[in-house]
Amino acid sequence: MTARILNLAACVLVLGACVKPAEILEDPLDRVDEGPLEAHVRALASDRLDGRRAGEPGYDEAARYVAQAFEEFGLEPGGTDGWYQPVPLVRYQIDPDSPDVVFFREGRPRALAWREDYGMSADKVRASHDVRAEVVYAGYGVHAPGFGYSDYDGIDVRGKIVAMFGGAPSLLPHAERAFYASSRTKAREAVARGAVGLIRLRSRRAEDRWPWERYAKSTGRQPSLAWVSGGTAADYFPELRASITLSRDAAVELFDGTPLSFDAALDAAENDAPASTPLGREVSMSGRTRHERLTSPNVIGVVSGTDPDLADEYVVYTAHLDGLGRDPAVETGDDIINGAYDNAMGVAIMLETAKVIADDPPARSVLFIALTAEEAGLLGSDYFAHHPTVPIENIVANINLDMPLFLYPVADLVAFGSEHSSLEGDVALAARAEGFELTPNPLPEENLFVRSDQYSFVRQGVPSIYLIPGFASLDPDVDGEERFRDHLRHHYHKPSDDLSRPVHWQSVERFTRSHIRVGYAIANATERPTWNAGDFFAERFARP
Repeated sequence: MTARILNLAACVLVLGACVKPAEILEDPLDRVDEGPLEAHVRALASDRLDGRRAGEPGYDEAARYVAQAFEEFGLEPGGTDGWYQPVPLVRYQIDPDSPDVVFFREGRPRALAWREDYGMSADKVRASHDVRAEVVYAGYGVHAPGFGYSDYDGIDVRGKIVAMFGGAPSLLPHAERAFYASSRTKAREAVARGAVGLIRLRSRRAEDRWPWERYAKSTGRQPSLAWVSGGTAADYFPELRASITLSRDAAVELFDGTPLSFDAALDAAENDAPASTPLGREVSMSGRTRHERLTSPNVIGVVSGTDPDLADEYVVYTAHLDGLGRDPAVETGDDIINGAYDNAMGVAIMLETAKVIADDPPARSVLFIALTAEEAGLLGSDYFAHHPTVPIENIVANINLDMPLFLYPVADLVAFGSEHSSLEGDVALAARAEGFELTPNPLPEENLFVRSDQYSFVRQGVPSIYLIPGFASLDPDVDGEERFRDHLRHHYHKPSDDLSRPVHWQSVERFTRSHIRVGYAIANATERPTWNAGDFFAERFARP
């Protein structure tokens, strides 16, 4: 207890060093400064916070740091418990002695080895889970009739285990591709068609990004999380009685002697060519799961609007505060995943945005949320979107920050989701005001639109954007794309995402000012943002 108090005191001392008295400046944006931004990143990415894993002491300490900052900046508490909105969670983990998977070929069983041949998903609710059924290969597991594509045409998966690749066809527009690539969308589609289990197959790209050896070292070693309400876990599909992920060698064995080889399936998927077929193989899968209940808080601060007619409407800024804790694949040396870029940097920018907006409030109110359990599946944002502390219909827009990279002098910005609503104009003006170009999504294969917290708001009908720097570098001698992709390959979700990573702080300052400009534009506009007519996401999620 004494150590934790000393650690918290250290956090507060760092915070005090980075908070300057409000200066009398002509433009509130002039208050954006490298010093406080860097101090926040250093505090939140410190080894002391042990990777900020949701539900663990390091995250709670980070949450107190953010609450202290909100208080110093003059915000008002916006949670259900002061600054906090406790999120009820279930922590669940596979019993390491329990996984059992058997391939049946012509009735002959062949038991697979856990971690060598497969990884098994724990069950959010059940203490034990098992299924035995025939396997049907279904490509990406995508049904997108509006785009002339379906992996389910010509196959029947009722009572079957569905084998599918991650991702979605490249022929789909990038945001729609992200929608269809999400595990939630795929599970819902499989369940609607009567599937009873899932086998996840790894593409060549997945194997290149995360080799099986690394996957095998980490699978099952860390618990998973889900938020719960009324005893029910969110996004739980009880019809799916078990699911596993196969190594390449095991996948080759599964497809051997069937109408399709595994390499042919890989080629077809890479060429957006549905090749779905029953495999004529039976597989059994079973395991046991341990469960534990806990809570982890979102941290919420409010700046009240100045216009009596608009103050009950809200612009919401979000950045996830949690990290991954420690890397179970690291056997010796530094295993703390500090998350300096992911997402101490995003929280730092949000904190300085809150400081500026609190000093000069706009017409509408502004909510700032440091979110928990994003790394566990957008849990903190999804819980807030289902249980908002203000009426959901009064939230006019969400502006999200997640892992903005400043590895070079940044020349452009990407605003995921802006093309779906009137927010695109606000972002373009804000970017140009700081000398940035606004460029299209350079990473459609990453499905980023559904992988960060803005998507929880989109699903509740709120126009949302997610801002990151693009690939373009102001320095002609620096290849921005090369540095960006190098970070994804060698530092993303790894202990090396720490305070040793290079940062171009002038770009951070310009980005932060753009980020603030977007919020002011929305919060001071006479009309609230609107979805574009006929938009894909508007048709699915927009409120009447």
